[in-house]
Parts: sequence; structure tokens; C-alpha cells
Amino acid sequence: MRSDILRRACMALGLLAGLAVSGQAVAQNRTLAPGIGGVPGQLPGFPLLGQGSGGTAGGTQIPGSAPAVLPPPTFDQRSLADIPGQQRGLERLGSPTQAEGGASLVAPLGDQARVAGPATAVFGAALFTGQQQSSSEAPNPNYVLAPGDRVSVRAWGAVDSELVGVIDPAGNLFLPNIGPVRVAGVRVGDLQAVVEGEVRKVYTTQVQVYATVLSTQRIGLFVTGFVRAPGRYAGVASDSILDFLVRAGGVDPGRGSFREITVARGGGTIATIDLYRFLLQGVLPQIRLQEGDTIIVGRQRAMIGADGAVRNNYLFESTSRANLSGRELIELARPLPAATNAVVRGVRSSQPFSRYMTITELAQQTLLDQDTVTFVADVAARTIRVNVEGSRLYPSVLVTDRDMTLCGILDHIAVDAQLANTEGVFLMRPSLAISQKRAIDEALDRLERQLFLAPSATTRIAESRAQEANLISQYISRARRVQPEGRVVVMGASGACAPIRLENGDIIVIPERSQTVFVQGEVNMAQPVIWREGWGIEQYLDAAGGLTARGARSTLMLRRPSGEVILDPRVPPRAGDELIALPYLDPKYWQMGTDLVTALFQIALAARVFINN
Repeated sequence: MRSDILRRACMALGLLAGLAVSGQAVAQNRTLAPGIGGVPGQLPGFPLLGQGSGGTAGGTQIPGSAPAVLPPPTFDQRSLADIPGQQRGLERLGSPTQAEGGASLVAPLGDQARVAGPATAVFGAALFTGQQQSSSEAPNPNYVLAPGDRVSVRAWGAVDSELVGVIDPAGNLFLPNIGPVRVAGVRVGDLQAVVEGEVRKVYTTQVQVYATVLSTQRIGLFVTGFVRAPGRYAGVASDSILDFLVRAGGVDPGRGSFREITVARGGGTIATIDLYRFLLQGVLPQIRLQEGDTIIVGRQRAMIGADGAVRNNYLFESTSRANLSGRELIELARPLPAATNAVVRGVRSSQPFSRYMTITELAQQTLLDQDTVTFVADVAARTIRVNVEGSRLYPSVLVTDRDMTLCGILDHIAVDAQLANTEGVFLMRPSLAISQKRAIDEALDRLERQLFLAPSATTRIAESRAQEANLISQYISRARRVQPEGRVVVMGASGACAPIRLENGDIIVIPERSQTVFVQGEVNMAQPVIWREGWGIEQYLDAAGGLTARGARSTLMLRRPSGEVILDPRVPPRAGDELIALPYLDPKYWQMGTDLVTALFQIALAARVFINN
């Protein structure tokens, strides 16, 4: 029976071994040796991992390494099929690299929560989404006084007087003992100086004067065109065009124009306003609105959308009726530095149109009404970033070429030969951890199906399986919370590293040297035992108190610091190894036990977590 359990365990180990890059990857052309000569950055007495010719391997850009060689020529925009046979040798030959996921949409750093997809908001529409503001009685200092405005003038000193008057149609304000003072056309900020200057012509400095504007003239304007609520709206002369547009509900984003707003008076046009200048530059014409003026919002011009890797994800209106140049759209949308290409979609000659082009080509294009442009980052990264953890010296982050192998980059990692276990180097790969997690979940799903769908011949068997199902369900719940570490075995028994190509985000771990063998699992006293020359598995088990009732010598597992797993009990442990006594599980001669054993071994090996109950 126990031999059958061991066989099933080996099957489970074989299943997991496929996740760890074909199990134990062993290199045949490189052996770790303490120290290499002539490698820049090496400290006296501190060897480097690996043995090679020194310098830069594969163009690695590592501080302290030899200067990088010039990169070989890259492919141009032509296909290899278009290149004559005599010239194909000039092109760079393909090399195995990590597959790219294609074009990607990059969000700005300050807007990571942006929802990916076509732009839906019209640029400038936010001007009219706030609450309507009431007219202010006190105008701003730049307001120019006009007939009908109320002004207060107070004098004290040799003469004590106060006057509240209205500027007459001639533009004058009458002051007793002074006469008419022309204030129409004067800025509010200059009113004090103008009135005080007229008073000084009659009175001496013993008379102090204070002048202020109480309110401006009430006016009524018509707002029409493509606004949400056309009509006549009241306000004061100091209100701006934006105030009256807000009262009319703002520009209709589906029909109205933000770039063609006119102010009509007496049958003629006195001003044309482009709100884009206000939105981008803060420029808004200073227009003195009068009673009976009409604000007209023109019909919408060509509308082009920009989305993807841009700062301004909006629908933009063209300066002309029918089109917008690609250069103008780039200036309005402001693509991110990562954006390299654009997808243009629209309609041409009543047929769907789509084209993929570079940003430079887009600047030369003419975009039509209802086109959408998606900016994407579509360039293969030439470098990857690798982290180094454990017993190492100097930088913990290395940047290298995409085709760099583990054996090549080990030449550039300095270590202390007395502290680092150079034979126990292993790799942790995030993408592998995801695959391991998926495999564990699938194994647990199969176990659940066997648990709840297995038939029972008798009532007693059904009750027994119900009790077992309760215990196994608790185990499954705990097992789903296990997070694999994505370990890749890259060192063989002879100390040779595997020539595996590195991926972005890989973590190279260099363990510390250890003088103990950690004995755990189904032993009476799980503890580290000092390594002794000539000791076998039996001596280490005895030093840990022997096996428990659920332990069995047929389920012993030896794991090296590199992650290599050995099931042969005749192999003696090394310093730093882990001796694990896995629990013996009786499969009850039915399939559910096999699935449970498989899931247990997968979790134990993928996540270094051993569940004993």
C-alpha cells in the first residue's frame, strides 16, 4: 500500500515538475566557480557568481561592467519576403525572446483609474456642469463703468457729505459743489483716483474722499443657437458671456460648437469667441454686454475622438467644418511619451475605415468628422529588469538585454564566498507562480468533484464518507489560500546552472550557507540538526525524535536549497537541505484519495507550505 502511495506521490511530483520549466533544468556548459579574473567591479577576496570570459554578456547594461557593444542592425518596416536574397544576411537573425502581448494602452501617472475605451466626453463640456451662479452686485476691478451703474461717494473732513448716484446717459456723475464728473469708461479700480482728482480741484487736502461702485446696471440678453435652453436671461453688465451660457444650460455637446460663438448687436456681429482659447490659454475677450444683445452658439464642427495613451481623453472639435489635421489633434490630446502608434477608425466613402500608423504619420493625416484615434504603446522593450536577493553584494536590481541568460548574468553578481551558497541559487518567476496557482486550483476542483459526486454502496459507507468530506473540505478551504512562489530549479546536482533565458521581473535568489539540516513534517520534534559528515537520513530522523504515527519512510522527501527535490532515501542530506516527512494518507482504495495526495504534493512543492492536519 505504501509503495502505491509513493507511486502516486511521484505522479503528483511529475505534474508539478512540468510547471518548473521541465523540472530540474541543468546546464551542461557552465559551472559555478569561486571567482573570475579581469571582471570590472570585483572586490579583492570576493568572487563573482559564474565562470566566463568577463565583460558584458549579451550587451548587459550593469554598473561596473565592460562597455556594451553596438547592437546589431534591427529589422526595418519591410517584410523579410520583400528583401532580396543577397541582402537578407544583413538583417538580424531572430532569437528566442519573451512573447509580447501586442499594443498596450498606457494611462497617465495621475489618472491610473481611467476606464479604458473610446472617449465620451466633449472637451470643454465641464464648463457648464456646475451650479448656476447668481450675479454679483460688486463688479470686479476690471469692469468698465457705464450709464446706469450706481456709485457711492462720501467726503469727510472740512466737508461732510455722502452721495449715492446713478451714472446718467451722458456718462456723468453729479457731485454737489463740484459739478458733473465723467466716470463712464473708467475702470472700477480707477474710480477712486478719478473722483478724488476732481474733488482736489475745488477743496484742499483737508477733505478726504471715498468712492465705490454699489451695483451695475441690470440687463437682459438673448441666448440662442445650439444651447440646451435657448431664451432671454437677465443679469448685470459685469457678467461675462460664460455666465449667460451657463444660465442657458451651456453648449449642447452633441450639436453645439465650442469654437464658434458670436455676439450680435443691432443686426451685426461685434465679437466671435473660441472657447478653446479660454480652455487652453485662459484668453476670453472682454466684451461690454448691453441690453438686447444676442449670444449665438453655432452648429458643431467636425468632431474627432482621442483615447488610449493620451493625457486628454476627449472628443475634440475641429477649427474647420469638415476636418482636423493630425498635428492639431496631437497638440490637443497630448500623447504620452510611451505612445508610438495610433489606430484611426472612421468612415470613408460610406465604408468603414481603419488604419494603423505611427505618430509621425498621424501628424500628416487629415481626420474627418466622427473619426476616433486610439494612441497605443507598441514597441518591444529591449531590456528587462531582474532583482537579486539573498547573499549578494552591491546592486539588487540589474537591467540587461532581453536575450540574457541566467548563466550570463551570474558573472556580474558579486558575492562573499564564505557566506553565499553558490550551488543553491534558484529563480523565482511571477508568471510561473500564476501557473502554479492555477494548477493547484484545478487539482482542488477535481478533488471537490470527487468528494461530492462519489457514489456510496451502503448507508454506513455514506456516513463514513460524509465525515471524511467534512475534514477534506476544511483542507480545501485552507489550501486555496496558499500562494505559490514560482520557484524554478536552475542548479543541478553538479553545481551547473541552467542556460535559461531571463524574463522581466525574475528574482534571482542566492541563499546563505547553512550548517544545519532542517527536519520537519511528521517527526516528533521538528528542528534544525547540525550537519555531520557521513550521517544518513536515519540519523537525522533520530535526532528529531523519530517519525510520528502518521509518518512513513516511504514518504520522505529531501529538498536542496536550490529547490531540487529528491525522493531516494539513500541520498545523504547536505548542509542547508530540508528533510521532510510527509504524512501517510490512506486513500481508502478510491479515487478521492489519489486526488488528495496529488493536491497535497502540488501545494507542498509550489508554495513550501506543508499542511499536516
